[in-house]
Amino acid sequence: MFKSKEKSAELAVIEADRVVKQLADVMIKAPDVAADRRAALLKEWADVMLKALEGRKDVSFVAPVATNLFNHTQLFNLNQTEHAAIFADCKFAWDALKKIEGYIAANLKPELRNKCEGRAFIGEKVFIGEGTVLEDGVMIKGPAIIGKNCQIRHNAYLRENVIIGDGCVVGNSSELKNALLFNGAQAPHYNYVGDSILGHKAHLGAGVICSNLKSLPGNVTVEMDGVPFDTGLRKFGALIGDGAEVGCNSVLNPGTILGRGAIIYPGVNWRGILPSNTIAKNKAEIEVVVKRPRAN
Repeated sequence: MFKSKEKSAELAVIEADRVVKQLADVMIKAPDVAADRRAALLKEWADVMLKALEGRKDVSFVAPVATNLFNHTQLFNLNQTEHAAIFADCKFAWDALKKIEGYIAANLKPELRNKCEGRAFIGEKVFIGEGTVLEDGVMIKGPAIIGKNCQIRHNAYLRENVIIGDGCVVGNSSELKNALLFNGAQAPHYNYVGDSILGHKAHLGAGVICSNLKSLPGNVTVEMDGVPFDTGLRKFGALIGDGAEVGCNSVLNPGTILGRGAIIYPGVNWRGILPSNTIAKNKAEIEVVVKRPRAN
């Protein structure tokens, strides 16, 4: 959402130039948007900024690229999961979160083909594919479906309704609940992934939290056409697109959506939608001072 309020002509020109350059960069990098569509979008953005410069108040425009990220086809390659059927008839990508429990109940055939290195607790309603290794201290409550050649590392905690693809990593002290991981996704160190979906080769740095519950009452909302839109979910963590990277100790607030190839720098407290192939940086200033002895 880009908004322009009444400001001086000089500041408005600077803001217009900055926004247009930023949006142009985003659209050039977006591989899923055709060239003619990119040109049309840029013209539309330019028109909006021109109207703002003419003195109109409360001019707003919702970037179509961001809105498109509500659709799972813009976030995930469904060829990179054996569970693509879970997205059938989903109007919005987050609707799949409502279907995980029912999908597992209908498709789970408990069987353990894994290897254990040490002792692990595995519930009765669990399938684990061949080549997957469970390290000492793992707890899988189930129901859960875990693919082939995964690493489930020391003290990982998989709670109810978890689907993990092939070649995934769930690391030391990481906790998953009502989650879907596409092939190659990684939550390798001290992560919480609640009511969330990680796309193909999406990666969470150490300590990343996908917060899934608002502090205030009510369902999680996302911004649509400039206003909060009710997702129908009391608990909704994050949708993390294919190849997205989230830096160490970042927090993704409820309802976060990251496009394909998006990057969150370490230590960022993120809320909302980050378009594909863009970077969210934390620009907090660091002060360096001379070390002096304290007076007694």
